[in-house]
Amino acid sequence: MKSRILAILIAVLVLGLLITIAVYSNLAIYISIIAIGLALALQKYVASYFGFFIIVFSNMLHVGDRIRIGSYKGDVRHIGIFYLTLDEVGEDEKLGGELTGKILHIPNLIVLDQPVLNFSKGCVKNSKPMQCDYIFDEIRIPISLDSDIKKAASLLEEIINAEDKVFLHQSKEAFVDSYPTFLREAETNRKVLIHIEPDNIWLKGKFVAPYRLRNELRTLMYLKFIESIEKDSSIKLT
Repeated sequence: MKSRILAILIAVLVLGLLITIAVYSNLAIYISIIAIGLALALQKYVASYFGFFIIVFSNMLHVGDRIRIGSYKGDVRHIGIFYLTLDEVGEDEKLGGELTGKILHIPNLIVLDQPVLNFSKGCVKNSKPMQCDYIFDEIRIPISLDSDIKKAASLLEEIINAEDKVFLHQSKEAFVDSYPTFLREAETNRKVLIHIEPDNIWLKGKFVAPYRLRNELRTLMYLKFIESIEKDSSIKLT
């Protein structure tokens, strides 16, 4: 709101100056210079203003969506004429993708030249639009080189199948006709992959979950895996 008032005041002042010059002087060159200066001063506001309409009419995002624009990530709180207001969300290494409590104000013009990643997906169910927030996520567990790799991979896949079953079923119902490729992969492809490094072996498990619950689900899987190997010396974490 403050930026909008500032832009209006600048426009009014410059317009008044233009009228004064037009009335008391015939120096058209000064009018041209001032007009160019006005255009340069307000170009970001103009771009953000048009960005507002692009956001609204393209349906690329809505209030409540979790999005990433460039290096910014958050939940959309408000779509203003000049700014997007986001509740900031931390990355996986910072608060595990949870809300940080900070507010981000991003000029709408950024939407015009930055990729927009929307974690909330729109789909149709019974001819009615709805929001579907299911995504493919990953759990990574490091084990020692002398561990029983097949047994560890089998254990993790068993845990994923058990804990992710309900979310996989819910996501299939939610997407209906807009059934995405990643859900077909979740049903047919291996859920656990193995990556070998010089010092350890990584088990990489894939699962489907609502993006707001993926951290809780991942934590539950970690706890289940740790609990299962506590009395099994053939699988060691690194």
